[in-house]
Amino acid sequence: MADRVLLTGATGYIADQLLPTFRDRYQMVLVDVKAENRQGERVDDVAVTDLIDTDRSKYAHLFDGVDAVVHLGYKRRSGDPLEHFYDENQNVTMAYNVLRCAYEAGVPRVAIASSNHAADWYEHNLIHTRQMEMLDPYALPLSDNFYGWAKATYEHLGFLFANGLGGFNDASGRQSHTSNLAAGRRMGVVMVRIGAPRHLDINLYTDDPANYKRDLGAYISPRDLTQLFVKAIEAPNIDNAHGVPWQVVYGISNNTRAFWSLSNAREVLGYAPEDDSEVIYAEDIRRLLIESGAPGGRVGA
Repeated sequence: MADRVLLTGATGYIADQLLPTFRDRYQMVLVDVKAENRQGERVDDVAVTDLIDTDRSKYAHLFDGVDAVVHLGYKRRSGDPLEHFYDENQNVTMAYNVLRCAYEAGVPRVAIASSNHAADWYEHNLIHTRQMEMLDPYALPLSDNFYGWAKATYEHLGFLFANGLGGFNDASGRQSHTSNLAAGRRMGVVMVRIGAPRHLDINLYTDDPANYKRDLGAYISPRDLTQLFVKAIEAPNIDNAHGVPWQVVYGISNNTRAFWSLSNAREVLGYAPEDDSEVIYAEDIRRLLIESGAPGGRVGA
């Protein structure tokens, strides 16, 4: 079991859901660019730090003596979607800095908030057109936006650090570049493709039953989200089929309308979600989907 956990994005929306349990369970090192949450409330003990800064000497010490890192930190994108590359590229830099600091500090396990958007091309083009029933997390990540591209890039970065045996090679595969990295060390990395970690307010879906059905499949409750991240940093063995300690798992509850597979989250991490959106939102489903005569099916119109 991890004793000391570093949490980035500690004043953010996801951290708000994790922190009550995490503070009881672990010694916490909290990092964010500000000390107040979205409600303007101060979060105690936050080290105000910009992890995008490439001078890692400013914050690398925070990773010393840490048993696990949970990386939730994120810079919001703005402007035209074609310009989102620039903000998302900074998020990729931040993910690299976190992984690099954790690797050099000897941290055994890192869990990173990826997103369902890392592979949402499948959802938009195959799931909702009913050409695919269930998406496996090991399918090649394909996105149709820069946010998803960045998350997919996080996942590949995580694989590089998890596959650290023998150092890092150049593209020819012949020359190792380990610099001051711990040559030969494999750092466990779990990428959590978070679904819809929010209350599904029926008033936001009055004229959009198709999107409501989609979000019922993507929903994850606060207690399931917390359990999943706890499992991600505490599971004793996360090796994949090739012996690399790297997993990509979907972050959803035990939803009747799920269209993302939880198979490896259950089998490798021991994740046992307790909630189902079909039960939690049964009355809203009756009103919006059944009584209104909305088309059937788990997703789509």
